[in-house]
Amino acid sequence: MANNIKQEMEHIWAETCGSWENCNEENIQLFLSQCREKSIDPQYCMSWVEQHSGQIPNWSAISQVSLEWVNEHTSTGSPVNGQEPQ
Repeated sequence: MANNIKQEMEHIWAETCGSWENCNEENIQLFLSQCREKSIDPQYCMSWVEQHSGQIPNWSAISQVSLEWVNEHTSTGSPVNGQEPQ
């Protein structure tokens, strides 16, 4: 099951951001929004993106926008399913 979630998340990433180098403040929010629409915890998705932060230009700004999005769209920034990403 977890592998299917990761594959779905990677598919969403490919459709919204396309590549690490192409990630920006706008499409990262679209990525998080589409993850949530597919019932994938946005915090899990951000944890996955953060693992590649060294490949993402302007990471500090994107990270800040992402954090604000997660805090605004999830219950006090807590994981949707009550579990931490692995």
